Amino acid sequence: MQRGQEVSSSVLTVPNLISLLRLALVPVFAVLIVSGHDVWALVVLAVSGFTDWLDGVLARRLHQVSKLGEMLDPAADRLFIFVTLAGLAWRGVVPLWVLVVIVARDAVLAVVVVLLGRRGYGPLPVSFVGKAGTFALLYAFPLLLLAEVPGGVGAVAHVVGWAFTWWGVGLYWLAGWQYLGQARRLLGPGTSDGATSGRWETR
Repeated sequence: MQRGQEVSSSVLTVPNLISLLRLALVPVFAVLIVSGHDVWALVVLAVSGFTDWLDGVLARRLHQVSKLGEMLDPAADRLFIFVTLAGLAWRGVVPLWVLVVIVARDAVLAVVVVLLGRRGYGPLPVSFVGKAGTFALLYAFPLLLLAEVPGGVGAVAHVVGWAFTWWGVGLYWLAGWQYLGQARRLLGPGTSDGATSGRWETR
């Protein structure tokens, strides 16, 4: 969201409908990846990535930035990351530890959000590191899926996909550490209760 952009409480907006479409694609993608239909799974991921870009652009240009949209967008990102990882781990494409470290980070931050809410604070605002980590992971997993294709294309996708994975995991946890530091300062002694202006985009 651009600085100074007004956030509304509207529900039925064009960007929100697009975000809901992305969420609806999650179970479709899950079935495709588990059943081994990799080409169609990649198509769904491509559509999801396009709609992720499109809903943000339309929200700003149509002045339809909403609180619901700020929740739906990162929720769809997390779901696609989790479903992709779970499917790839189930098929043995990626080791289980990759799934564990990413889910563990989100579980820790979910507890932090609850603690902040009890003190009257909103979710922490998104950081550049958090966005970079999320985008790296969203690029990594389609490449790891493409790496299953035999030949040169698969070999290149394997190397690039794992590079994105390592960077994504590192940035994902670095952002989590930053969020924990912000939460500790807010929840520390002498901090008065009160709602913050943070947006629901912590990634």
